[in-house]
Amino acid sequence: MTEQQLPSWADPSVSPADLDAQGVSRRGLLRRAGLFGAAFALGSATPALAAPGRPRLGGDDPRLAYLVGDHHVHSVYSHDAKYTFSQQAQAAAKYGLDWMVFNEHSNFGHAYYGARMEHAEIVRARAENPRQLIFQGLEWYIPAAEHCTVFAAPGPHETDLLTQFELAYDGKLLGYTEGSAGATDTARNEAHAVKAIKWLAEQRRSGYVDDVLVLANHPLRLGIDSPHEMRGWRDAAPQIMIGMEGAPGAQGAAIPSLRGATSIRGEYENKPSAQSWSGYPGDAYLTYGGFDWATATVGGLWDSMLAEGSLFSITTNSDNHRTVFDTWKNGDWPAGQNFDNTGKLPDPVNTDTPQPGSDFWPGEFSRTHVGVTRYGYRSVMAGLRAGRVWVDHGHLLDGLDVRVKRDCDAGRGVTLGGRLRVRKGERITLYVTVTSASRPNPQGILPELAHVDVIRGAVRGQVSDRDTWQAPDTKVVQTKDVSGRKGTYTLRVPLTAGDESFYVRLRGSDGKRHGTGYLGASVDPHGPIPHEPGNGDPWADTWFYSNPVFVDVTG
Repeated sequence: MTEQQLPSWADPSVSPADLDAQGVSRRGLLRRAGLFGAAFALGSATPALAAPGRPRLGGDDPRLAYLVGDHHVHSVYSHDAKYTFSQQAQAAAKYGLDWMVFNEHSNFGHAYYGARMEHAEIVRARAENPRQLIFQGLEWYIPAAEHCTVFAAPGPHETDLLTQFELAYDGKLLGYTEGSAGATDTARNEAHAVKAIKWLAEQRRSGYVDDVLVLANHPLRLGIDSPHEMRGWRDAAPQIMIGMEGAPGAQGAAIPSLRGATSIRGEYENKPSAQSWSGYPGDAYLTYGGFDWATATVGGLWDSMLAEGSLFSITTNSDNHRTVFDTWKNGDWPAGQNFDNTGKLPDPVNTDTPQPGSDFWPGEFSRTHVGVTRYGYRSVMAGLRAGRVWVDHGHLLDGLDVRVKRDCDAGRGVTLGGRLRVRKGERITLYVTVTSASRPNPQGILPELAHVDVIRGAVRGQVSDRDTWQAPDTKVVQTKDVSGRKGTYTLRVPLTAGDESFYVRLRGSDGKRHGTGYLGASVDPHGPIPHEPGNGDPWADTWFYSNPVFVDVTG
């Protein structure tokens, strides 16, 4: 599909009222509830180029529009899901998603039959709905570890890539599941996971597919994705293995009275096992404000990876298998049929009675916002790779634009995932432009952002201990109270470049549930906290997180 240049009206400084006055359809670029990031103009002048032979200081990233998506959605082509392809696609359109990935579980039935049948449905849907970007993906069982989303750009080999990969590298299909410390097969299995990511990189490099990306799913749910494995996957091909789910799906798991007194948001209801990495504390198996411990802990695992100076993105998603309060159940198998010999579950049947479920529909609660300069599949993938990503729950914000700029520059500065080059001692400013929620969310609540936290961490380079999970120099350095602020507004946070490079990232919430962060009040005085088991209404505890901006300090 041809990438489309953003139209002239896609200037994020234009208000919705201006769009209506100009007679421009709101369905244009972003479909229904898909939202622009609220970017701000800092001047159009281009900074003077550095002297020949010297690296250029500053930065001037392009204007962006943000497309809303979900990279982790299941259908009847997954052995443990329920909904038809059409049900999921229609729900995504209803809740304003611009892009989505059908991320079906690895299985012999999927590899031999289901992947091709689903691909035929995807091709038809793309033709009928050209403004809905639908990717085909695979939920890979990582050898010796958990799961990953793998998805490719549309093209003649997208399905063949996934099925070849599935049969050659899937830990479950190969029996390469052992990952406990000291076990005979652990080293082989971990090495096979690295080999798999390198294989994907080669398929992109050779042109077999235009693009392919990998994201680690629910990384701390079982505690079996060790820090050294995650670093190994990233380092194998940083342009392919780009990040992890900062928050898992299954966010409705702990709605009171729904699944029982032990339920936790994200279905993070596990304890350490023989397969778990022993260095994780017991609290790592919980979610904090719905987010994975690796992301939610300021100075924790995510920050320890960012402190090496390498981008590692976060996302959020529905992981939709079974929607809360839904009335559909799986259909019955015809005699002699099963998933292994068909690759597809029977279509679901409506019972008119609520069925068990933990998930929300795609886009109903969890949203990943990706900054793009063109509308299209490759642009979404390029935005994800560049780290132009922020995430929210409960439709907490309509828009977010983040820029870091040298005070002496006239350009737009550097945005999420980018790198700003500055001199030691220079004054720089972080600009955070927020557009508050303008309409009730699917729960009927008009969300209100209460605070924005600025988190800063030193960049120290690659760690010697690959299982390090702490970044001791990362902390919340400023909190902005934004209670009651409406519309679009810009926060300006002065920063100074010290002796070493650093990064800044953002976080904020509705302010309803918070407490001392996992590593103490001096690091995070009011971070997300776990909820009581069985009492985790997700709509009453919503957060947003952004990817970092790196600031590289020269002498």
